[in-house]
Amino acid sequence: MTRRDFLRTSATFLALSGEPVSSVHAAERVSREIFLRSPGKGTAVSACAFYTQASGGAMVSVEGRSSRSDTVDVVYLRHSTDYGHTWSESTERKIREKRPEGTWRLAPRAGYVDPQTGRYLEFWNEAILPTDDPMEGLRQWNIFYSVEGVDHQVIQQGREFDARHPLPGVYTGRNCLMLGDVPSLPLTLKDGTILLPVQITPLDAEGKLYNPGGGYTYTDVAVVHGRWKGKSLQWRMAELIKGDPARSTRGMIEGTLATLNDGRLIVVMRGSNHRKPQVPGYRWISYSRDGGWHWTPPAPWTYSSGRSFYSPSSCSQLLRHSNGKLYWLGNICRENPNNDLPRRPFYVGEVDLNTGLLIHDSLIVVDDRQPGDDEILALSNFYAREDRETRQIALHMTRMFTFKAGWMGDAYLYRIDV
Repeated sequence: MTRRDFLRTSATFLALSGEPVSSVHAAERVSREIFLRSPGKGTAVSACAFYTQASGGAMVSVEGRSSRSDTVDVVYLRHSTDYGHTWSESTERKIREKRPEGTWRLAPRAGYVDPQTGRYLEFWNEAILPTDDPMEGLRQWNIFYSVEGVDHQVIQQGREFDARHPLPGVYTGRNCLMLGDVPSLPLTLKDGTILLPVQITPLDAEGKLYNPGGGYTYTDVAVVHGRWKGKSLQWRMAELIKGDPARSTRGMIEGTLATLNDGRLIVVMRGSNHRKPQVPGYRWISYSRDGGWHWTPPAPWTYSSGRSFYSPSSCSQLLRHSNGKLYWLGNICRENPNNDLPRRPFYVGEVDLNTGLLIHDSLIVVDDRQPGDDEILALSNFYAREDRETRQIALHMTRMFTFKAGWMGDAYLYRIDV
């Protein structure tokens, strides 16, 4: 069965079962090619390509190779000047170093061109892990960014804040500040403010990590406001967006931002029902009417009709297109998920710019489990951008298989007609 035949069969099945699917078959709107192959069994490759200038075809490809959860083993960079048609030879980026205090690690996140200044910003998480256990990051991660080759840490304005106390309520060594995943992209407002959706591991009254939901981890989402001063940004944090631990056992995770027609902001977030599979697994949404300083309590994200849908604990992305539409990319489940499984199928659909809700009839299946694929297939490590030449949505995503005997997965580039 070819990919085109598979997607047609999948689309027919979903339509008959009442699940969301476009009236136009995905096979007529989606193509897929390998962007970077895995070097071999035991290693999965994730790769994204970011534009580095406000116009033209200058790009950087960031390749990460992983063999265990929440850890990148090695990162390689490539560059292009022709919209990604050709690439330079790969060069390794240093992301790990043994130090007296532990293992220093750098975890790349998004690249972003500020549309008002044309400056390219590169973001990453950075920490020293005493025993190199990924869970130690919950107490150690901080956020850094680079502008024109100069590195900066995200630290709030004010004398009381420094590298070990970068934001209100964050104290390195006790809790952390981090960017959840690559799709947690900045957003530039009309007044030049850059909004950055971050997540924070909260502390309880005794100053210990707070996990009221009992899940794998627990975080709050926050939006940090950056204003240019010279060639660096001055930061101020808005109020925390806190979930209900009875409805999302891991709190709010990995926010993605967009602006609606009336000027309101939305942040769509990942939730979780980890260790409480009877709890419905949803996406969550909050709104702001004052430029991102105050946010409504998170509510389950629904279709514009008001109908709810299931979604696993995985990242998602809001993408504004030059055609004026706002798109969402992520996972929707046919049944209630169990924490982060299944991370498939993967969809793209339009968001109603008046309500901020997902338009059911616009959804199409980008990819799903195919004949021969193991059930463990995850379609969730991704980043999407608008292709400047074709105006398609260019989706970078790994078809990930996290086998106990070793991870596997090639990095793909999907092209979606919109």
